[in-house]
Amino acid sequence: MVASHLSIFMGFVVFKGFDPSAVILVFVDLLERLSPLVFVDVVGFSMAVLFWTCWVFNYLPVARGILSSWVSGLDPCFVKVSYVLGLVFWQELMHCTRLPTLQLNAEKSPFQRTYAAQIKRCAEMARKLRFFKEHMTKTGMLPSTRSAITNDIDLDNLEVKLGELEAELIEINSNNEKLEHSYNELVEYKLVLQKAGELFYSAQRSAAVQQRELQVDNHGEGSIDSPLLLEQEMITDPSKQIKLGFVSGLVSREKSMVFERILFRATRGNVFLKQSVVENSVVDPVSGEKVEKNVFVVFYSGERAKNKILKICEAFGANRYPFAEDLSKQYQMMTEVSARLIELKTTIDVGLAHQSNLLQTIGFQFEQWNLLVKKEKYIYHTLNMLSIDVTKKCLVAEGWCPAFATDQIQNALRRATIDSSSQIGAIFQVLQTKESPPTYFCTNKFTSAFQEIVDAYGIAKYQEANPSVYTIITFPFLFAVMFGDWGHGICLLLVTLYLIIREKKLSSKKLGDIMEMTFSGRYVIMMMAIFSIYTGLIYNEFFSVPFELFGPSAYACRDQSCRDASTAGLIKVRDTYPFGVDPKWHGTRNNSITIVVLLQVPICSPDDFLEQLVGYLSLLIIVKWCTGSQADLYHVMIYMFLSPTDDLGDNQLFLGQKFLQLLLLLSALVAVPWMLFPKPFLLKKQHEERHQGQSYALVDRTDDPLEIEPHYDSHKHEEFEFSEVFVHQLIHTIEFVLGAVSNTASYLRLWALSLAHSELSSVFYDKVLLLAWGFNNTIILIIGIIVFVCATVGVLLVMETLSAFLHALRLHWVEFQNKFYEGDGYKFHPFSFALLGNEDE
Repeated sequence: MVASHLSIFMGFVVFKGFDPSAVILVFVDLLERLSPLVFVDVVGFSMAVLFWTCWVFNYLPVARGILSSWVSGLDPCFVKVSYVLGLVFWQELMHCTRLPTLQLNAEKSPFQRTYAAQIKRCAEMARKLRFFKEHMTKTGMLPSTRSAITNDIDLDNLEVKLGELEAELIEINSNNEKLEHSYNELVEYKLVLQKAGELFYSAQRSAAVQQRELQVDNHGEGSIDSPLLLEQEMITDPSKQIKLGFVSGLVSREKSMVFERILFRATRGNVFLKQSVVENSVVDPVSGEKVEKNVFVVFYSGERAKNKILKICEAFGANRYPFAEDLSKQYQMMTEVSARLIELKTTIDVGLAHQSNLLQTIGFQFEQWNLLVKKEKYIYHTLNMLSIDVTKKCLVAEGWCPAFATDQIQNALRRATIDSSSQIGAIFQVLQTKESPPTYFCTNKFTSAFQEIVDAYGIAKYQEANPSVYTIITFPFLFAVMFGDWGHGICLLLVTLYLIIREKKLSSKKLGDIMEMTFSGRYVIMMMAIFSIYTGLIYNEFFSVPFELFGPSAYACRDQSCRDASTAGLIKVRDTYPFGVDPKWHGTRNNSITIVVLLQVPICSPDDFLEQLVGYLSLLIIVKWCTGSQADLYHVMIYMFLSPTDDLGDNQLFLGQKFLQLLLLLSALVAVPWMLFPKPFLLKKQHEERHQGQSYALVDRTDDPLEIEPHYDSHKHEEFEFSEVFVHQLIHTIEFVLGAVSNTASYLRLWALSLAHSELSSVFYDKVLLLAWGFNNTIILIIGIIVFVCATVGVLLVMETLSAFLHALRLHWVEFQNKFYEGDGYKFHPFSFALLGNEDE
């Protein structure tokens, strides 16, 4: 308890002075308060390692600077840069420094600023590059990552070249579209010639057969059934016979039934429609998409019917093509169409090859051109934020930069002066300002994910303690408390090790949204997996199965009758199990209460009475573990409040336990009025002393003008309303006590999810795997193994992981960070060419 209170005191120091040694001690405190089952040997080893780490960070300036820069952020300074009009100065600054510029032209609209025309010009070039990229994507071509780097490239020449390439590509596309349109029309025309020719040929053949049959019947004897006007019909003048017209073409197969129905209704059945199915889908000349179609031939009589048919064909998007009845003309048209198709196919292939060569040429230098245009647009966008001097020959920039980067900025400005052959150098000034600086934390690929977790809650103010330092340990540990199974932890660890080993290849690929999120948090998941293995060893669970990894159980049966018992009839025959939960405790009531009480640790409650009660509970757990006592901790903690004066009986673990409980209970009761009453009376006393002249001090003794109360006036004495102050303090006390109890109870989710995870794992093991094993059938066993693996992966390794992650996130944001973390700052966003590669257009 002494070490715990000492670490709490040092934790207060870290929020005030950001001492790295205090950070390490706060880590020790968190580990102590989070893991009561991490017993003396593990805690001692961890404290020794952390102590020597503290010593190293205190006495090595480099290491101390690294930790302190991440705890409280790097020191920024407000600077002002004045230089002659030109791009060279800003190009040098963007190459080697991180200098976010403040907006000095906020009163002007974006179109009224100095470099609006240049930004529009760069935007037009960016549009042309996007046009090229779209065509490369359509053809399955990617920009080359090994572009030829040429230093003599100029923006004016690039603008002319991009315009020429765009015009050439547009012309090629236009020609290809026309050729494709003609080719698709000829393909449909060829299909109409084939299918309609088959229809006409079959109709003519059937008509000839019928005519021969009719002639044979006419040479025979007449009968009563013969038509009376047959001879008159046969001798009718052919010139007076009615000749039918026809329309041929293709219509979409899904519209063919409606097309036929509309034709019948519009012409009142005075047309004859014949359709033939096209086996393969064809490319529609109008839409350019593949469509399943039917060839149709509509026979009609009269111009009115023809006009109706043509309008209906236009309404249904049916493509019409001419067709001749004469077989010789049909054969001639088929030959011409086939030859034309071969010619168009050759021309289209040549055009596509020319387009591919042009896109390959563009793709070889696309990345270089795209980066150049982005840089220029970035520079002009930044220059628009600068103000122009009254002489209109000088630009003035103001912004924040890290204190360590001031020398780099000055060196860059000197190089820019030399490169531009300017006779006047830039002026660099460090200004004093009362504005709140941005927050800048130096992170790497390991710590960046933890920093993002905290930043999602809020950005730290300048010199505010960074909760990410604690989150590296507390977040995976709270997750592991709910996910404690070293078998599942190994599975998670293998997945994250795969992502870490292949991170170079995976980082260059486009992953899905979920996979991208998982990959970015691979180090967080790795820590979660390692801590899950650790807590799984403490819980002694491997896919819900206990193992005697650290030796045999400390308990055994008195006789053979209690061989299958849980705790009844067991006696302690050996030394206490050295690490974690004894295998005999697995699933028992004593084990559950140990885990339940263990996990109700309000790590972030700043109230002392809860710390004392939880510390006493942790002490009871350790004493029970060391002595092997059968005391019921449920009874001890409940009756400590309900009947504090009763005899403990079998639940007494050590001498003086009853007196200690009464003392802790009394201190817990005193803590509430202690928070309520002293502050209003102290404020009243200070107010009276101030107006009696006892608290006056000379103004020149105060270095910081902010320390002087702005509302103090010696001529006007403000009235002190004691009732308002007391009511205000009462409200805060009630809110504080309720919040402390609420936040403490919120940690029950740790036990609930841990129990759910353990029970689900037990159900899958007992009701799936063991049940399948009991049938002594290979097929059932294989099915059971498959179901067990799918359930373990889908439910326990995916859904339970996500659930435990979200609950750990909630505990950090609500129960932990809201005690001390304001998070109302803003992030340091530097202007740098190094960041352009990760930004979208």
